[in-house]
Amino acid sequence: MPRPRRHLTVATTALGLGLALIAPSTALASATASAPSAASRADDAPTSVAPGEPTPNAVSLELSVPRRQVVMGGGSRVYSDLGARLIAHGASFQLNAIRTSYSKPVTASVDQGGHVRTLPVGSMKTLSGLDRFIRLRVQPINAQGKPAGKAYGIARDVCLGAVTERTEPDAAPTSPYPQVCQYNPYSLGGVMGIQEGWASSMIDPYGSLLMRPGRYDVEVSLRPVVARALGVKGPTSARTRVVVESYEEEPHGGGGHHAVGRATVSPDAPSTSGPRGRRLTPSEGGPAPDLRSLPAWGIQLSPSGKYLQFSATVWNAGDSPLVVDGFRRPGKDLMDGYQYFFDAEGNQVGYQPVGTFEWDSKDTHLHWHFRDFATYTLLRADKSRIVKSRKEAFCLANTDAVDLTVRGATWEAYNEDLSTACGDYSSRSIREVLLSGWGDTYAQFRAGQSFKIADLPNGAYYIEVAANPSRNLVESDESNNDSLRKIWLGGTPGKRTLRVAKVGIVSEPAQDRFEGGR
Repeated sequence: MPRPRRHLTVATTALGLGLALIAPSTALASATASAPSAASRADDAPTSVAPGEPTPNAVSLELSVPRRQVVMGGGSRVYSDLGARLIAHGASFQLNAIRTSYSKPVTASVDQGGHVRTLPVGSMKTLSGLDRFIRLRVQPINAQGKPAGKAYGIARDVCLGAVTERTEPDAAPTSPYPQVCQYNPYSLGGVMGIQEGWASSMIDPYGSLLMRPGRYDVEVSLRPVVARALGVKGPTSARTRVVVESYEEEPHGGGGHHAVGRATVSPDAPSTSGPRGRRLTPSEGGPAPDLRSLPAWGIQLSPSGKYLQFSATVWNAGDSPLVVDGFRRPGKDLMDGYQYFFDAEGNQVGYQPVGTFEWDSKDTHLHWHFRDFATYTLLRADKSRIVKSRKEAFCLANTDAVDLTVRGATWEAYNEDLSTACGDYSSRSIREVLLSGWGDTYAQFRAGQSFKIADLPNGAYYIEVAANPSRNLVESDESNNDSLRKIWLGGTPGKRTLRVAKVGIVSEPAQDRFEGGR
């Protein structure tokens, strides 16, 4: 399950629609005070951030919905956005909404690449989103695809930009638009937007849909008059076949992250071609990440004595975040990965291909993993290799503040623009980030992530943690990527013993304080 976004956490009882929205900073001193007039607010009205005048035919919004999909549900509810996206092509899309008086309806206009349109009155009853903009007609079916019950409808408000993802590899690295809409009934103005080359989810994935386990034909449609005013080109409705499977969410502890995923969708959503922009590496001496490994820690034997368990941390000591985006291949559970580079002001200056992301379908993961981040290997006393951990792919996350004194360190890990997201099966693209000064820790107590040592002889060994093992990622220094931690195995079969070399004067916490990582 993707980690909840920091902004999508407030209650939604005021809406009753399952949309997670945040109140604006603007507030009235009195509920009876009149709102400013449009003229007095003209200078403060949001302005378009779209680029210069594009070719009109290249400017459009597109509705994208997978043709078929499998989603996970619990009881009578499904937590999924059904893969429904609105994509901005040719220019960024911006919607400005203003309430000139509490006695008058909200008025709204859209600007995409200089093409300004006014939305019909009633398109937004409040500033919380487009009113009942997306509609689902849900028809239960049997295994033969025939109707097996009464169809029913679901309608939702849509806050554009609340959940977004980059769909074009050479699109802007961040979106300037708010990730929230106002729910306060006295809000005065709001902005929604979709950056060019980005897509906005049309259904809040953290809300729920009324769908029990079973099979369904679902028609996804946009409110036609509003869709036309927004500039949606092509079909405003699409059909998808949905199979809902039940799931149980697995409890998990701290010290890491990730529970079982809530939603999956088929990979037949369209992908994009490769980047068309510059493939540049950082200039010499310019900002760049620097991946380093901490010594393995939390080392212990499994209860059976057959496995060596440990935690491993790779961190970024560089003066630039590590930013790797993945873009899905059509029809595949695979994404092509690209590392992006930034200058001292945070502007994107280039990128290059750096490997792949894969979908991890195991119950304890169910998210996207980057394959070329780290490896864990058990070495003999002469440092020759014995076995490499089966854990070879990672969902990057800022789990540990390692050194916030390094140049460029980010003190707050909840960065709004370069936030880590592991995604779900509906994702067309994924962004994974390791901020300067922060590390990503994996606890190795799960099966498949530890070393089997039952048949190893007694003696000295090393646990090697290696960052960027294939050297696909661009960083400022590759000489500090690896770390070794010496251990000694002893005892007899069934009664193995373990001794771990101390690192300086460091005293590690008891195992039960950090066990339960990801």
